Amino acid sequence: MSTEEGFFDFAAEVGLTKHLGSLESTERLIDLCQIKAGDYVLDVGCGVGATSVYLAKQVGCRVMGVDILPRMVDRAQELADKQEVSHLVAFREADAQELPFPDNHFDVVITESVTAFPEDKQRAVNEYARVLKPGGYLGLNESTWLKTPIPPEIASWTSRQVGSSATPLLSEEWSGLMENAGMKDLFIEIQEIDVKDEAAGIMRRYGFFSMMRVIGRTLKLYLGSPAYREFAKDLKKEGITPENLPEYFGYGIYVGRKIDEKD
Repeated sequence: MSTEEGFFDFAAEVGLTKHLGSLESTERLIDLCQIKAGDYVLDVGCGVGATSVYLAKQVGCRVMGVDILPRMVDRAQELADKQEVSHLVAFREADAQELPFPDNHFDVVITESVTAFPEDKQRAVNEYARVLKPGGYLGLNESTWLKTPIPPEIASWTSRQVGSSATPLLSEEWSGLMENAGMKDLFIEIQEIDVKDEAAGIMRRYGFFSMMRVIGRTLKLYLGSPAYREFAKDLKKEGITPENLPEYFGYGIYVGRKIDEKD
């Protein structure tokens, strides 16, 4: 089991997913995409459903969450049931590069730390645009290089923390993907990474009692699975955060609008 495969399996099993900027970046996407009650939102790469459930509870919109991992979908449905928003939220397994929805279907499409993973990022963004209604908003929160060339220690840290198959891009590359997919009126906001704040953000996002459940599941998994004990040892060996990380690595909020061809 690779460290990356182990992390996503572990996250699904204990009911925890994270993205850069945590709850604050989610709220920024909600604001910039003008999500409101009654909208139908697609949450691509929903993980355990934290954002989907948050949208339903705080905004009152309908949400379809999709993830490529079946166990994530199971956990997301459990969270929606526990938070009593199953009447507003649904989940299904799907690949970002081949979404199982008709054209012009959603009012808003959002992704958080997802589009860095597909090999064909343009294909994924094209899919987001395809299923979006004319006039609707597409919002991405994605890992972003602040400048290049990337020092080896930064590339190594990013590979460990974000995922070895993830490929961060420069902001102009992310915006180029959206422009190529037909998005207009682009808004871009770049943030540096604060590792301590990222860790604290997980607690703010999930809350005390949910984090206690995550910790309990983690302990049970650690005690019951030799494979996950080895995985935990691998994580412990990953080293410290490079001091120059904020110079090179951050995340970006990228929002665009699908213009009606008639306009």
